[in-house]
Amino acid sequence: MKTATYKPLRLFVFYRYKCRPMNFLNKLFGKAPVQIRTYDEFWKWFAAHEKQFHKTVRKGEQIETLFFDKLSPVLHQLNENFYCLTGMYDDDTAELVISAEGEIKAFVFAEDLVAAAPPMRGWRFTALKPAIGLDTGIRMSGYEFNAGNISFYNSGDDAFPDEIDITFVHQEYDEDNKDTIGSGIQIFLENALGELTASMQIDSMRFGAANGNTLIPVAKLSEYLTWREAEFVEKYKNTQWDGDGAFSLLEAQDEYNMPIFAALNTSLLQWQHKPSHPWLLVLEIEYAYDENGLPNNAALDLLNQLEDELLARLEPAGAPLYLGRKTNGGSRMIYFACREFREVSRQTTAFIRQHPEHTIHYRIFKDKYWMTMDMFDISP
Repeated sequence: MKTATYKPLRLFVFYRYKCRPMNFLNKLFGKAPVQIRTYDEFWKWFAAHEKQFHKTVRKGEQIETLFFDKLSPVLHQLNENFYCLTGMYDDDTAELVISAEGEIKAFVFAEDLVAAAPPMRGWRFTALKPAIGLDTGIRMSGYEFNAGNISFYNSGDDAFPDEIDITFVHQEYDEDNKDTIGSGIQIFLENALGELTASMQIDSMRFGAANGNTLIPVAKLSEYLTWREAEFVEKYKNTQWDGDGAFSLLEAQDEYNMPIFAALNTSLLQWQHKPSHPWLLVLEIEYAYDENGLPNNAALDLLNQLEDELLARLEPAGAPLYLGRKTNGGSRMIYFACREFREVSRQTTAFIRQHPEHTIHYRIFKDKYWMTMDMFDISP
């Protein structure tokens, strides 16, 4: 069994670095040496420096100052969610991994960036942290994490049969070290399974003691997840929402006694096949508001125009389901359930970039039963 020591900047054979905010980087290193706007521009810049980068990675010295501090501010211009890892893939080949650290909405952009990479002798480019394997262990904070001391059991709720909810058990777990053990298991799993698998195939992860449950060795985790995923895909592969639904208007007050208005597709929210669209897209548009936190007529017209444009953009992107919207306190939240996340991420990001005059944010996350929408009381 291979065992590696976890250090702040090293994870197995890779050095790990998060792209720092640009204002922080500017103070430390000055402004980025070039302006990078496209993947092609990035790879041309990288190709101009690759020999020095390769030499630095191969020697394994001054990685942060000679590699990451030069690469990070340039890479950061493409996507603020990118992390970078590097190390020697073999004796002659250096590897650069573009990671999103589990940020789902950035996965597709890491994949797109790597797909655009030209061939470079002596380099291997990888999108998202690859799977190292469950036979690999790590040492962290005085504890070891490996297939010999970690097991798991299904802790899902029968009311949500498609939810892959797993409790992981470490032989040395107790109430005093639960946070350390939980962090160690998370790092072990992310690197053992790979960034994509860990994010896509496990819906909810817990850590605890056996509590009388039948334990499964963690060495069988990949097999278990593959079986659950295949079962899920087969169950919902032909499921489609076949109606527009009936919308309801709701009015309430927030904790500051300010009005909240929501328009919800109540018939869709009661659909029995929610897990067929397991990804939720939540988009927030900020607006100018009155003393009640609501948009005036001009702002309301603009919000509706932006929403219509977003709907038109998303229509071809796996046909996301429009769940509804909430307006209050200077922001409109729009909710979609999606069958996939890649094209949704591309189209939503393109929409935001077309409107730099507005403050718009979004999240994409796994929520098979749309529990996020439980905040709205739609009971009869």
